[in-house]
Amino acid sequence: MASIQKTSQGWRAQIKKKGVRDSRLFATRREAVAWAAEREEQIMDAATKPASEQHTLRDALRKYADEVSPTKRGERWEQIRLAAFESYRLPLDEAIGRVTSQHVADFRDSRGASVGPASVIREMTLLSSVFETARIEWGWVDVNPCRGIRKPQQPRHRDRTLTWREIRAMLRIMGYRRGRVSSTGQAVAVCMLTALATGMRAGELCGLTWDRVHDKHVRLDITKNGRPRDVPLSRKACRYIEQMRGWDDDLVFGLKTASLDALFRKYRARAGLDGFTWHDTRHTAATMLSCRVDVLTLCKIFGWANTSQALTYYNPKASTIADMLG
Repeated sequence: MASIQKTSQGWRAQIKKKGVRDSRLFATRREAVAWAAEREEQIMDAATKPASEQHTLRDALRKYADEVSPTKRGERWEQIRLAAFESYRLPLDEAIGRVTSQHVADFRDSRGASVGPASVIREMTLLSSVFETARIEWGWVDVNPCRGIRKPQQPRHRDRTLTWREIRAMLRIMGYRRGRVSSTGQAVAVCMLTALATGMRAGELCGLTWDRVHDKHVRLDITKNGRPRDVPLSRKACRYIEQMRGWDDDLVFGLKTASLDALFRKYRARAGLDGFTWHDTRHTAATMLSCRVDVLTLCKIFGWANTSQALTYYNPKASTIADMLG
């Protein structure tokens, strides 16, 4: 039952129905009564609708960003992507139960016109995860409309490795020298050398703290696949890490992932080089280490659960293989 009260500012209508509270101020009592009756009817209609009609796709994207994304390591980037979805060709204000596979296909095609296949695949995977969560955990939908939709063809894996000429040019432009690090450029150089010696990812290197550095290995509590791992250190890798002593009290390399990538690109441009990224140091490390250890040991070092991943990162030249054959 609505409550209509006279106030110094007019007539206030207050309602409480099915756990929903609402109120509004009107100039006349008649307007207040009419609004209260209409609002109660809306609440009753909503209460009798199935969940698939009560919530929109926009509601699902925001709920996922608020409740599910924070449980992941890539929380910030996922939330940025989910927010960006609200500017894409999607039926955001359509009841989530009315979103069809055709809507998803239109989204795929429109995104494919402006970004590459890899980006489209990542976005479709995230959108599918939103629908799966809405289906399994929230009970908002019975069917995931992303299921059965053809995704763009997976792009070929990168097979780029750094040459010794490129490595030397990068070290030179970053001012690398043996001994304790005394500049940001030298810190980036030592970080790159450590990546080449261990195969560690940028995030793993930047997140490495001194308390996890041991005599012959470093302990990574947080990795991309969510499983901790110990990374063995060669004598050369140990020397690189020792060069960082005194640079930062907490972080071994004293660098953030975003700044490492930006600095790496800056020095690459200054060296007059192009065509490789920081992540290619991981390909290079896998290719170099594969000459010294067997495939199972290589998987253990890199944290791969499937040996087929070694084929993605092991990128030797045919001439190198020929030399191995003799």
